Amino acid sequence: MSLTSSPRLVKGGLAILAPGGGPVRRLIALQYNPDTLTRSFQVQGAGGDGGGERAQPFRLKGPAVESIRLDAEIDAADQLQFPDRHPDAVAYGIAPQLAALESLVHPSVADLLAHEARAASGQLEIVAPEAPLVLFVWSRQRVVPVRVTEFTITEEAFDPALNPLRARVSLGLRVMSTDDLGFAHAGGRIFLGHLRAREALASRAGGAALATFGVTGLP
Repeated sequence: MSLTSSPRLVKGGLAILAPGGGPVRRLIALQYNPDTLTRSFQVQGAGGDGGGERAQPFRLKGPAVESIRLDAEIDAADQLQFPDRHPDAVAYGIAPQLAALESLVHPSVADLLAHEARAASGQLEIVAPEAPLVLFVWSRQRVVPVRVTEFTITEEAFDPALNPLRARVSLGLRVMSTDDLGFAHAGGRIFLGHLRAREALASRAGGAALATFGVTGLP
């Protein structure tokens, strides 16, 4: 008998939308939420470090460039306990899940063939097709447009047909801001919503008194 008071586990993952923010094409949920999530920020200051322009160290010319790194595990063991319910796991192991992740870093075959057809027709300027809009979803408070910058798969176990059964996946993501997408793009609007949510969270952090620092006033 299960306990009705048990919390419902929310999973993180990726949502792949049509280019420009159209309909959802695919949802990729992490099988197990990683224990750690590393986020780093590169501040975009407006001032220089010398030379002809006076440095303006307290001006920000745009949102910080945020990078996210996570390691996830994928394992077919749970599905293989019930082979009748999971025929794909029996036939392919976790290869379908890995292929779905790999699709984030490759253009589709259709796009490649269309690009080649335009080149063969003699078009002088060929613009690469826009990739799908990818959103990293980590709770309701954190939904951001991202681009995959690093992707490593370490396959660790195989069935007799050499289908992978267990793997570790390392993902490096760069958050796409309004500097990258503009304000009119759906991804830019999603980023602004994310930034607005972070500002709302910051307002709940409260403040400290000067006495906390051991001073009664600032110079």
